[in-house]
Amino acid sequence: MQKDDELLIALRKVIRAIDLRSKQLSKNIGLTGLQLLVMRHVGQEPGVMVRQIAESINLSPATVTNILDRLEARQYVQRVRSTEDKRRVGVFLTESGRQILDTAPMPFQEHFTNRFAELEEWEQSQMIATMQRLAHMMDAEDIDVSPVLEVGELVDVKTH
Repeated sequence: MQKDDELLIALRKVIRAIDLRSKQLSKNIGLTGLQLLVMRHVGQEPGVMVRQIAESINLSPATVTNILDRLEARQYVQRVRSTEDKRRVGVFLTESGRQILDTAPMPFQEHFTNRFAELEEWEQSQMIATMQRLAHMMDAEDIDVSPVLEVGELVDVKTH
């Protein structure tokens, strides 16, 4: 087998692992990885604002608002306007949101992060450089994504 084939197979395995984990999460608790990540952040910091969530998970405020709309429709989170400053809206978990979060598995990116942290610093740096080079080779440097291991639509910032 040629080296480029070996590399493409390894990439497909990574993509497939992320896809399978995302489907498992959706099937088991009915949430996407991003929804779970947002809920975890809200659970850790009750009353957090959308902008703060967006900054902490590296997504746009519009994307976080869209995720919160879906979570609020399912009654997992609630947005509450401040009585002191009407411009401030805090996000809180509801009781059903707390229950679902308590039973949710560890997000895939946390599992990955824990395993990555076990590597030596030089090996971490080497992996980062290699993946950045792969992204460049696939003309993917300008694709806007968060550091969340979830399969979904990629949005090219040049065209959107």
